Amino acid sequence: MLDTKYDAGKVEAGKYDEWLAKKYFECGKDVAKVPYTIVIPPPNVTGKLHLGHAMDNTLQDLISRYKRLRGYDVLWVPGMDHAGIATQAKVDARLKDEGISRYDIGREKFLERAWEWKSEYSDFIRAQWAKMGISVDYRKERFTLDEGLSNAVKEVFVRYYKEGLIYQGQRVINWDPQAKTALSNIEVVHKDVEGKMYYFNYKLVDSDETFTVATTRPETMFGDVCVVVNPKDENTNYLIGKKCINPANGDVLPIIGDEYIEIGFGTGIMKCTPAHDPNDYQIALRHKLDMPICMYEDGTMNELCGVYKGLDRYECREKLVEKIKNDGNLVKIETIQHSVGFSERTDVMVEPYLSKQWFVKMKPLAEAVLKDQENEDTKINFYPKRFEKTFNSWLESIEDWCISRQLWWGHRIPVYYHNETGEIYCEVDPPKDIENWHQDEDVLDTWFSSALWPFSTLGWPDNTEDLQRYFPTSCMVTGYDIIFFWVARMAISSKHFLGKYPFKDCLIHGLIRDEKGRKMSKSLGNGIDPIELIDKYGCDSMRLLLSTNSTPGLDMNFSTEKMEAGWNFINKLWNASRFVLLNKPEGYEYSEPKLESETDHWIISKLNYIIKQTTYNLDRYEFAIAGNELIDFVWNDFCSSYIEFTKSTLMGEDLEAKKKTLDTLIYVLTAILKLLAPFIPFVTEEIYQAIYGKEVSINTESWPEELACDENKANEIETLLEIIKITREIRTENNVKPSKPLEVVIEGFSANENEISILNKMCKLEVVDSISEETIVRPMSNGKVYFVMSEVVNKEEELAKIDKELKRLEGEIKRSEGILSNEKFLAKAPEAKVNEEKEKLAKYKESYKTLEAKKAELQ
Repeated sequence: MLDTKYDAGKVEAGKYDEWLAKKYFECGKDVAKVPYTIVIPPPNVTGKLHLGHAMDNTLQDLISRYKRLRGYDVLWVPGMDHAGIATQAKVDARLKDEGISRYDIGREKFLERAWEWKSEYSDFIRAQWAKMGISVDYRKERFTLDEGLSNAVKEVFVRYYKEGLIYQGQRVINWDPQAKTALSNIEVVHKDVEGKMYYFNYKLVDSDETFTVATTRPETMFGDVCVVVNPKDENTNYLIGKKCINPANGDVLPIIGDEYIEIGFGTGIMKCTPAHDPNDYQIALRHKLDMPICMYEDGTMNELCGVYKGLDRYECREKLVEKIKNDGNLVKIETIQHSVGFSERTDVMVEPYLSKQWFVKMKPLAEAVLKDQENEDTKINFYPKRFEKTFNSWLESIEDWCISRQLWWGHRIPVYYHNETGEIYCEVDPPKDIENWHQDEDVLDTWFSSALWPFSTLGWPDNTEDLQRYFPTSCMVTGYDIIFFWVARMAISSKHFLGKYPFKDCLIHGLIRDEKGRKMSKSLGNGIDPIELIDKYGCDSMRLLLSTNSTPGLDMNFSTEKMEAGWNFINKLWNASRFVLLNKPEGYEYSEPKLESETDHWIISKLNYIIKQTTYNLDRYEFAIAGNELIDFVWNDFCSSYIEFTKSTLMGEDLEAKKKTLDTLIYVLTAILKLLAPFIPFVTEEIYQAIYGKEVSINTESWPEELACDENKANEIETLLEIIKITREIRTENNVKPSKPLEVVIEGFSANENEISILNKMCKLEVVDSISEETIVRPMSNGKVYFVMSEVVNKEEELAKIDKELKRLEGEIKRSEGILSNEKFLAKAPEAKVNEEKEKLAKYKESYKTLEAKKAELQ
């Protein structure tokens, strides 16, 4: 028997361990079943899970449980990502707290500490997975740095390298001076920030003539190699071939011509710093210029900067501008708003930096995926479909991917250099005479290994049974923020190495924002810990919030009110289930329902519809539609209507009628539990076992099927419910107590004895053949309902009230129309104020129209 009160903590305690012990989530037990594989982003081992992970897990678990109930052999591989930059930063911070750095202990000892961190935080993550109830197969758990995935990474790197798709070259890349590592373009977050534009005078050599150059980054002037103008610009092209003085350090700079300079933009003259700007780098390549670097890797100024050596780049900027001002070469400083790149991991302003890095040639790889996207049989289906355009557009404009990172934590690049000859060796296994070689110091971008997740986790490059059975993946669930980071790269890797897409469907959900619609962040302090939500409301309530308020592709605002609404619904289901169980007589044995009453046919008809709708919407990943329709069915059709219909029978003395009613109740309740199980697995299991015993589980059940019923009989109850609704509206409109009996004549519907009894019990109606007094008439679908006017309203008093209100509304309408016809008001008032007045006028007119109709009815 269920407890009197629903207690989420008590219901959810221990269930997950029991499910794991009974191996409900292990795949491959029945190879006759159709395989279904699902993927979500593996969480980073940098800390505890956040609400975004809870969203991923909830939606993916919902799909998993639904597909199992539908008879699929579901594989969901759990796993974690090593998160190179983020994890190294966490371990560095821990070492700093101990008064040491990674350089003090060396690479090997540092990696030992990083693995300790991974072990500690992976335990946290598994505990949170358990709290969320996710139905993963722990036998298959993977980590992006485990042996198998490391072998896959090396295999991919070596194949790319031998195919000429990986190369090493000098480029101006995005540099994180805090993490001291390169970043790919999509690891840079661009923010609009306030900055300054500095205008400096440059003096021509052997002349008193000066010209003005503007820059936002004066500190890079120590790396300038020339000044550039457009050869077609008649205002500046006379300067080509001359020389000028760099106001930062007095160096003589040549003035050259290049059409990159936009005529008419700014001063039309640009300084060129090839090692610290990607566009300047291209100019330097065209003109075969030097590319001096003026900063160290940590963002401090190097020996090129003279007295500014060792200063932070921003401190150098301030001191240098002051020096140029004192020299009389500062023209002006303007405050501007401009877009600046920040490291996605450390939030430090990125420095464009000339560096030797490893790159992947992405264009030919992307073209193969784009070709597949043109074919319905080979393309990835995006939900919502609009994200396919986002995906394709990025692939069409893709740039080479910088994959090397100057870190210690990660997949070390499998390239070795001979100590004497400098020969390069690139194979999966290290050279046999390893003592004569040294390995490349860099590691690979974290996303390099993540891009292999759908097939590396199944044993690739070996042709394992899991790979043959479960690849390609059926569905991928992720947020739109990592389409470029992960989805596109998985598509590229899978196509290149296995010749097909990594998953057939890709479900994109939005971000979870706070109640004010703001993005959750540490700086705002508005982050929400999913475990705290679970501790307060229960996991099922959180899952219900995330699943029934999530529209594919759109952000959702977190809502405490909706969280509580989810708990209230579960409580409603709990109480309804208790009612059913409390009315089971001793010795009762369930049997297939024999539908006899109209109410039985009606509830089965409604159940058939909700089974069909839920199946349809879950197949389309429309979880919010499916969940909310289910909630409406349970709350209104099952609890508020059908259970009320059954109460007289259940409390009566007819044991045979009681058993038939219980059979239908339990049949419908069981179907409801199965339909809800993917959304709220803990409480549905508790209720299911309260009905059928602890030795069984809803996890091993099948999806409910439709049961034949008489739709004509079901439609009679629909009419009955319409009459009940009309009666309740009449009572509310006229403040008539629910307990007061009302006589009615029903036109167009002949109610039988049982239906008349229901009307009497549900809303105190006494159905009569005729009424001799004045009536109030209400239309319904198949006829009309006539109420005795004197039972519902005092005609004279009501007419007087209506006349008084009509007079007031006439005044308001006249006032409002006067305001809106006043041209001065329309010209001066804010648009919001005008719209507010228009809305008021529309409401006044609508109320006036309603009251006139009511007056006519009473007269």
